[in-house]
Amino acid sequence: MDYKYINQLLERYWKCETSLEEEDILRAFFSQDNIPAELECYKPLFVYEAKEPVSDVLGNDFDEKILAMVEESQPVKAKVITMTQRLRPLFKAAAVVTIVLTLGNAMQVPFAKQNADPISSYDGYSKPELNHGTSVAMSDSVVLDTMKRSLAEPTAKMGDPIIK
Repeated sequence: MDYKYINQLLERYWKCETSLEEEDILRAFFSQDNIPAELECYKPLFVYEAKEPVSDVLGNDFDEKILAMVEESQPVKAKVITMTQRLRPLFKAAAVVTIVLTLGNAMQVPFAKQNADPISSYDGYSKPELNHGTSVAMSDSVVLDTMKRSLAEPTAKMGDPIIK
């Protein structure tokens, strides 16, 4: 037999160009018992609906169930956030900054300039390179104490009027 028309319908079926009547023709053809061997692989595709009953049909009350589920209002529970939880990212950032500064200062000591004199490198009491470092934690840039300066040099006398 010549199955040229069935092959043409299959080609159109794969391109999604068949009508419902042509798909019914394909279902009727593949529901037969004697099908050529080259078309046997397509049989399960077209006889599936005949073998399996359609049980996935929506019932009449489907819309009502969906609307009832959508219209139910769920109470919104407010989540309580404590101050510790709110400041936790700040604590983490402070810990990271502390670690970075500590490691930076620890790495600065071994790489600092050593004196040419080997005896002074063994002396643990005086290391001039540590006193003039650029690190924030290892050296202090404040030269004057503002509190002592203000007490040492008074600008006003007790007898002078403040308002002129």
